[in-house]
Amino acid sequence: MRMLNVLFLCTHNSARSILAEATLNHIGGGRFKAYSAGSSPRENQQPNPLGLQALREAGIPTEGLRSKSWDEFATPNAPHMDLIITVCDDAAGEQCPYWPGHPATAHWGYADPSAVAGTDEDRLQAFRRTLIAMRHRLDLLLALPLEGVEMLAMQAHARKLSGEAPS
Repeated sequence: MRMLNVLFLCTHNSARSILAEATLNHIGGGRFKAYSAGSSPRENQQPNPLGLQALREAGIPTEGLRSKSWDEFATPNAPHMDLIITVCDDAAGEQCPYWPGHPATAHWGYADPSAVAGTDEDRLQAFRRTLIAMRHRLDLLLALPLEGVEMLAMQAHARKLSGEAPS
């Protein structure tokens, strides 16, 4: 069985995309390898500590998570992506780089938990809620037969060949 690569995109790659990467790698059962990146991570950007805390509380490993630019995944030596999912509205509206292989794309919009005002506990609760919502969608993705996920990638290829813009 072939492992499918999924890239989660956000603007800064410090919160939502990191949550999705860690969660899918944790629950993917060897069917998926998740990555995350940002369209414009800030200099010296790090994953949000409250996001890391929410992941650890959920029993999801956080080792090795780091903020990075989507440019890392647009190079010839980058892993081939089968599916690219934007998790914030800003990244969904940006001009993406050329992705080798024309992977399937989707947009799963989530409010930015790091933008929540209030106490650290209020903000941590926002990260927990976002993680729960992501987990629900990722569970649905995992419930698809592998052939169904591969069909998404083939659909993207077919759209490219027909001149139709991928959705």
